[in-house]
Amino acid sequence: MSWETVIGLEIHVQLSTDSKLFSGGSTSFGAEPNTHVDLIDLGLPGVLPVANRGAFYKAIRFGLATNAEINLTSTFDRKNYFYPDLPKGYQITQMALPVIGKGSIKIEVDGEEKVINITRAHLEEDAGKSIHDLFEGETGVDLNRAGTPLLEIVSEPEISNAKEAVAYFKAIRQIVTFLDICDGNMAQGSMRCDVNVSLKKTGDDKLGTRAEIKNINSFKFIEKAINYEIGRQARILESGESVVQETRLYDSVKNETRSMRSKEEANDYRYFPCPDLLPVVISDDELNEIKNNLPELPNEKEKRYIEESNLDISEAKIIASSKTMANMFEEACAKTDDSKLIANWLVGDISALLNKDNIDLEESKLTSNNFAVLIERISDKTISGKIAKSVLEEIWESGGSVDEIIESKGLVQIQDESLIEEIALKIINGNPSQVEAYKDGKDKLFGFFVGQVMKETQGKANPQSVNEILKKLLS
Repeated sequence: MSWETVIGLEIHVQLSTDSKLFSGGSTSFGAEPNTHVDLIDLGLPGVLPVANRGAFYKAIRFGLATNAEINLTSTFDRKNYFYPDLPKGYQITQMALPVIGKGSIKIEVDGEEKVINITRAHLEEDAGKSIHDLFEGETGVDLNRAGTPLLEIVSEPEISNAKEAVAYFKAIRQIVTFLDICDGNMAQGSMRCDVNVSLKKTGDDKLGTRAEIKNINSFKFIEKAINYEIGRQARILESGESVVQETRLYDSVKNETRSMRSKEEANDYRYFPCPDLLPVVISDDELNEIKNNLPELPNEKEKRYIEESNLDISEAKIIASSKTMANMFEEACAKTDDSKLIANWLVGDISALLNKDNIDLEESKLTSNNFAVLIERISDKTISGKIAKSVLEEIWESGGSVDEIIESKGLVQIQDESLIEEIALKIINGNPSQVEAYKDGKDKLFGFFVGQVMKETQGKANPQSVNEILKKLLS
């Protein structure tokens, strides 16, 4: 029997505010456990939450970027459940009236575009974190994350396979990083998602029973978890059994999902309006201010790079896809006007290194300033393109500065044409048979002479000067 896959994503985006959603507690990452915990985060008797206006502004930025409905009046609700890392026994979220309503986002998979509709995006506070590997036979609780503002972005169940799910997640990440509302650091938990997967008979209107896979925080794991879950559900259905609605976890070591608990319905959480928080009203003036201060989005950058920097569509698309790469491109363009050279390095050598190490640019040791200096040294002929590749590799490994590497390794390009000519004559005089063969029409031997000069100069001779001098001497 043939099956159609139906997937919906709930993406949790940690908003980059300095303080938490309802308290003055710090949101900075990496502090000692339980050192960024406010009385409000603990839910102690008599304390009252106060909504963080900055979190609303960041949520509205996302809504505007996805052509979504903006609810100028929104409310908070209590979602009741008990976990050790949720001190209050409930989570404050937006159930009835979220700040962001229906929107949409465009993805591209295998050259084909598809629109994925967004159901809603609502603000809520994060829970703390249970830690199972610090104490033998015991679980620790770190509440530093409790109360951190999250924007939960809920898609319609319109995603058809794992590739589309990854493309959708990447598109959301691209938008939130360009908007400066989230750093997009999945390793630190700044973005994670729950994936709802179900199968239905091909052509059926009725959706199948879904399983929810919780808290996946990498593109690779999203794809693997979905593909495993599709296979698991297909085996169950084809054996004549029924899929159970449940919450599952993905085990990346075993590459499998496993049951965590039965899936709760909305009524299991006993949602009700939060009595401690009034409706939040955003004025028209505030909305217009947010609109007028939206940063340049990826599609706008892409168009500008094509029109102003004469980049190819493919180059512009790759560079505009990453905020870090776009910043590198623009900083390098400010130091030298050779935009094609800059694009060639970003799309070529740097993208190759990223693919080899399977990392994002912001995880590398290459900074925007270092890259700009590297391009400047190629442009001013301090180093050749070939030497620049070795300098880049050194930076990639050590994070050292361009000029220090060039100086310490003695890589400055030889510009003295009289010296290059002297070396070229030495090579020509030492290889008479190759000279004769070249003059008899074996043009490919020209590369031999270039190679010998570059070898003699340890790759430091200016390649353009080498070519011009050899052509003159061999004519």
